[in-house]
Amino acid sequence: MQEQNFKNHAQMVPLYHYVLLSAILALIIGSIVNLVRTCNAGENLYNASLICLIAVIVFLLAWFCRSFSLKAQDRAIRAEENLRYFAITGKLLDSKLRIGQIIALRFASNNEFVALAHRAVEENLSAKEIKQAIQHWKGDYYRV
Repeated sequence: MQEQNFKNHAQMVPLYHYVLLSAILALIIGSIVNLVRTCNAGENLYNASLICLIAVIVFLLAWFCRSFSLKAQDRAIRAEENLRYFAITGKLLDSKLRIGQIIALRFASNNEFVALAHRAVEENLSAKEIKQAIQHWKGDYYRV
């Protein structure tokens, strides 16, 4: 597996990000076109409405499955980084750190983690700025 750094740390799952999302988009567009044509023709409106509803339900399922799993990963990362900070300093992470900042800090090595966490609070660094400031990248190969 290739070593992670700022340029290649984002992970894409082709079957999800490209195939499934494109198929859902095509389903939604096709069902809306079908519903409009059916409304103009005045027949089978019930079937076209159900197909459109199914398309919306499939989109919502894909959206919420992704967002719920990311929220669970975010909570785990917050706990892991809080534990790491506590192991290094004997204190908990600053409560002013936003979840996006904590998620970005997970890529910092232990040597620069504490200083970068303090800097993130003091300078209100964005997640991208935190990642760019990391000198010794610690890969996260489990998050998708």
